[in-house]
Amino acid sequence: MIKTCSVFGHSTIEITKELENELFKTMEDLIKKGCEYFYFGGFGMFDELCHKIVSEPKLTYSHIKRIFCLSDPRHLRVNKRPKWFKSEDYEDFVYLDLDFDWWYQRIYYRNCAMIDQSDIVIFYAEERENSGAYKALKYAKQKKKLIVNALLI
Repeated sequence: MIKTCSVFGHSTIEITKELENELFKTMEDLIKKGCEYFYFGGFGMFDELCHKIVSEPKLTYSHIKRIFCLSDPRHLRVNKRPKWFKSEDYEDFVYLDLDFDWWYQRIYYRNCAMIDQSDIVIFYAEERENSGAYKALKYAKQKKKLIVNALLI
């Protein structure tokens, strides 16, 4: 049973109606298969699109949780969060313990921690060596996670 899903994608993507429809079908199918937790890192157009799409079925499936995975433990305190964080957009904010603590690596290791805790991972990633989404995709493949690449749907 799929319980947890995380999403990763390039910060700038072309959003088409076809992509939106396919992602909506994918997300709704995951919810029907028991997915309750959706992890977001919150950077870029793909994350925003997936958050918007998951928020629609949330009206029907109130048990699902949209969870923002923080890369800085200070942001667990509401008064320390950047102004662009909107508490009403997520049911929870979590900080996953990381193996490393430098800023750029913190994002990478936060992504790895999200993947480790996910049953399925949805990507919008091309093979670009300097891309965080592509690095996350390689990590998910290495961990033998169930993967959906939205570029291919």
